[in-house]
Amino acid sequence: MGTALRTPSLRECERCGRIEYWDEDDETWRIREQDGERKVGSPYCIHEWDINGAFKPFEE
Repeated sequence: MGTALRTPSLRECERCGRIEYWDEDDETWRIREQDGERKVGSPYCIHEWDINGAFKPFEE
């Protein structure tokens, strides 16, 4: 069997706390709800997503 490409399904801004999930049906990022509240963060934030090298896009 070959190598499979994985894509992220959740991301969080390290500056304002905005949380988004990948919507497979519409093929776009959507704002996540948590405890009935949308995690929109700040509308003025230049989002710094939690990209730290821990996510491994390729798996065998």
